[in-house]
Amino acid sequence: MKKALSLVAGVALVAVLFTSCNKDYTCSCTILGTTTASTIANSSKGDATDACDALNVSAAILGGSCKLD
Repeated sequence: MKKALSLVAGVALVAVLFTSCNKDYTCSCTILGTTTASTIANSSKGDATDACDALNVSAAILGGSCKLD
């Protein structure tokens, strides 16, 4: 029984260590002198960067830019 419990605890520990950390990120966009902030909720940093880059492409068409804060 102790071995089974130890195995379960070990597997749970490994799962926690390899789980990415998700949090809320803010992408700030400035277009025509107006700055707006968009919240990218419960995302990894890579996903938030991708989302903010997509907003940046749209903002660039209007002469603006976006950055991840």
